[in-house]
Amino acid sequence: MKKTHRSQEWFGRADKSGFISRSWMKNQGYPNDIFDGRPVIGICNTWSDLTPCNAHLRDLAERVKYGVLEAGGVPFEFPAMSLGEALMKPTTMLYRNLASMDVEESIRANPIDGVVLLVNCDKTTPSCLMGAASVDIPTIAVSGGAMLNGKYKGRDIGSGTDLWKFSEELRSGIISQDEFDAIENSMSRSNGACNTMGTASSMACMVEALGMTLPNGATIPAVDAERRRIAQLAGRRIVGMVKEDLRISHILTREALENAIMCNAAIGGSTNFILHLQAIAGRLGIPLDLTQFDKLSADIPLMANLKPSGDFLMEDFHYAGGLGALITNLQNILHKQVIQANGKTLQENYASFPTYNDNVISTFERPFQTNSGTAVLKGSLAPSGAIIKTSAASPELLSVKQKCYVFENIEQYNQQINAPDLPVDQDTILVLKDAGVKGYPGMPEVGNFGLPKKLLQQGVRDMVRISDGRMSGTAFGTIVLHVSPESADGGPLAHVQTGDVIEMDVAERKLNLCISDEELTKRKESWAPPSPKATRGYAKLYINTVQPSHLGGDLDFLVGGSGSEIKREPHPE
Repeated sequence: MKKTHRSQEWFGRADKSGFISRSWMKNQGYPNDIFDGRPVIGICNTWSDLTPCNAHLRDLAERVKYGVLEAGGVPFEFPAMSLGEALMKPTTMLYRNLASMDVEESIRANPIDGVVLLVNCDKTTPSCLMGAASVDIPTIAVSGGAMLNGKYKGRDIGSGTDLWKFSEELRSGIISQDEFDAIENSMSRSNGACNTMGTASSMACMVEALGMTLPNGATIPAVDAERRRIAQLAGRRIVGMVKEDLRISHILTREALENAIMCNAAIGGSTNFILHLQAIAGRLGIPLDLTQFDKLSADIPLMANLKPSGDFLMEDFHYAGGLGALITNLQNILHKQVIQANGKTLQENYASFPTYNDNVISTFERPFQTNSGTAVLKGSLAPSGAIIKTSAASPELLSVKQKCYVFENIEQYNQQINAPDLPVDQDTILVLKDAGVKGYPGMPEVGNFGLPKKLLQQGVRDMVRISDGRMSGTAFGTIVLHVSPESADGGPLAHVQTGDVIEMDVAERKLNLCISDEELTKRKESWAPPSPKATRGYAKLYINTVQPSHLGGDLDFLVGGSGSEIKREPHPE
């Protein structure tokens, strides 16, 4: 039996099992020579009508197929669970790990020699990379790209970022409901993901910085013809990767992960990046703790002037030179000899991408902000860590010592936040509990919870907010996230009470609850853990096995990989 490629364990056999594998596939009209040992390429498609960011991936799949056929491979498209950020409840983060299991087992169980991951919306990208990493066959990713700039009354508006601003203006009475409705029709005007540097675009940039896609492919707008061309070229390239046995573990090295961390800081990328890169690293057996994110991004300036940290949108970023230009400007501090999906080093791939608009992309020496990275805070309130996106925060709020007001859960917040007599002022720290991986469950994007209505009406636009939840990559503000241990696990956050003083000093990386050890012990003794939010099904499995946020929130039994070998046959000899 010829075993040139993995797929020949199915298609290359002359026995009954080979007959079954080939014969049933032939009901689709494939000729005999399709199964003669050519590389079989899986196209993992996260398309769904319920995932608007990914609704155009059907078209990209066809372009990938063209490329695979041109290079002498055999393309087979298969679906993966799609995670639509705009629609899924209680949060797509609950299902990221489930989708990764779908991808992993679909690749492993089928006659696939290499795989192209078609991804776009926030969690589809990390879930596919996590699943593929646990199988470790040749892999390349193709992102779907961002939407065109939104347009409203002659100016550009960005998805998410401007929504949060307009929502606060509606609550404070600055704009009317009719204006808010008009903005709704103006914000999302083409296929693609969020057009700000939210999580979807941060993930696309992560994929490119890791070397898992073709150079300068991250930032191409969804509707630009170049997006289709790069999909076709990726289809060609995956066939070459199979022939070279260039597997995902050869590309996703520690050095590649460090490159991605530095690039995420330079673009002002999403805080969700940390959770997802940690989960990917865990599948590869590469330890990656929060301190490494802080250390690697601490001296990286903000080099992309993009919302929510800056002024422009993804369409502007690409035509200013794209991520390729930014990496060219940054590469002197990156690991330049890492091998990337096209078989070349980062140094070879990014030697000369030009910058066309230095209002959008800066040099390392003359950045838009000198400090952009996500800071990791620790202290008595967050012994295992918490994070804050400094590029999106108010500088005057990065060192405070203030009393807090506590919302025990998001439901209490929703009931109280608009009350005219809410006992808070602009110097109050707002605290939200019960938003962690176990507590919610799934760690929703509620960390950027809005300000009290009475303060909005006074002109207040930012306050320190602290929670064990996440925030949208499109969000902004002085927001402390991912507090660990989370409140549902009985971490210090669970014991914070309204009126307590909290001290935060981002420069010193401190986050402390200013009560005595004796008082904290007393509160712990009277605390009772909340009842689990699920008693059956996947949600119960998730609650019982999910790792804490400071480790990436993967399920504990999914850490590592099983490889690509299947030792048992479905049919008798």
